[in-house]
Amino acid sequence: MSAATTLLVTGGAGFIGSHVVEAALARGWRVRVLDSLRRDVHGDGTMRVPAQDGLEMVVGDVARERDVASALEGVDVVCHLAAKVGLGVDFGDAADYVASNVGATAVLLQAMRVAQVRRLVLASSMVVYGEGAYRDAEGPLTVPPRAADDLEAGRFEPISPRTGEPVEPLLVDEAAPSDPRNVYAASKLAQEHLAAAWARGGDGTAALLRFHNVYGPHMPMGTPYAGVASLFRSALERGEAPRVFEDGRQRRDFVHVRDVADANLAAADWTASAPAGTVRAFNVGSGVVHTIGEMATALADAFGGPDPVVTGEFRLGDVRHVTASSQRAADELDWRAAIGFEEGMQQFAHAPQRPPAGGGDT
Repeated sequence: MSAATTLLVTGGAGFIGSHVVEAALARGWRVRVLDSLRRDVHGDGTMRVPAQDGLEMVVGDVARERDVASALEGVDVVCHLAAKVGLGVDFGDAADYVASNVGATAVLLQAMRVAQVRRLVLASSMVVYGEGAYRDAEGPLTVPPRAADDLEAGRFEPISPRTGEPVEPLLVDEAAPSDPRNVYAASKLAQEHLAAAWARGGDGTAALLRFHNVYGPHMPMGTPYAGVASLFRSALERGEAPRVFEDGRQRRDFVHVRDVADANLAAADWTASAPAGTVRAFNVGSGVVHTIGEMATALADAFGGPDPVVTGEFRLGDVRHVTASSQRAADELDWRAAIGFEEGMQQFAHAPQRPPAGGGDT
């Protein structure tokens, strides 16, 4: 891919998007950002990446056809990161999630077809899997959602419906069935389906990046929209102990935001060579399993704050274990996470954060 590449990053003023912008500029690409700079997301509405040669900022809404059509002029490839994030457990938020994620993605894809922009990198999420991969004594299986009665009794591990015993968690790969278990997850899966229909119905190529637990510099402070790492770091800033739900043994894959930015560019490269009509999902994770309790402890130690407190609290809709196999990304995108867990937590403990604004984007 030549230095003349022009990349459109929707949501490019957000947490992950701004890192994608920086990484692309460092490559010598021309970058255009389309972001609404909503104050409930961005606070004072300023762009974190400073103005510089090769960067163009367009303030506009991905859900508005004229804004998208203008932003696509001269673009080679799109990284679509603009989204409403968070659990979406309260179904009262369903219409906003669908409008922000599904409706806006449809507008973007329609405009890309008209503009003949045929390369897409979509920010998806591990949440499309629901619970991760498991097996019991009889082999692999899909576990049902955990019951409120079990959670209230402190029985946090999923139980095999076949044996009645706790199951063994495995790494989930892209062949695993989708099983979205909240409104946000359903909206991310809908985005994937729209991207697939767009690519297969024309000459497009689409990389669907299923991000796992992303953390790093400039995460929004103290908001559930940004994930558990942000909540723990914000508690430490206040001099408080991180509060760890359940028993702290939930398994996750924590991946540094700079690695995620590199994965976006690797996927953008892939779209240039993949056959027309190709759609491919890729897990984007570190490939190393850690528990939420381990992450809280590592972050507290690196920060020099109080030890985490395991509360036993829970949220319906949370999954117990979901960890990634990112082997496909290594094999096909030539991408691997470069920042290890200990190094990343040491950096994150003292990295700048974005002030809270009351909402969230990718």
